[in-house]
Amino acid sequence: MGYTKVETLRQIYPSGTRLKLIHMEDSQSVPDGMTGTVDYVDDAGNVHMLWDNGRTLAFLPDIDKAIKITEK
Repeated sequence: MGYTKVETLRQIYPSGTRLKLIHMEDSQSVPDGMTGTVDYVDDAGNVHMLWDNGRTLAFLPDIDKAIKITEK
């Protein structure tokens, strides 16, 4: 049985993984270069983040760009 897109994203971005934002396509985005910790991936495939500046805006892997800086 194959993985769904959401299951795959949960494997790629497990809770605790650290990301560095390259760019977010959102008028309310966190600044480029901001780092944060993955909280969870929801059923829609949004990666919910705890950004180091205190924000909790989700990262959208199909639209936004980020790199992993640590694994879980």
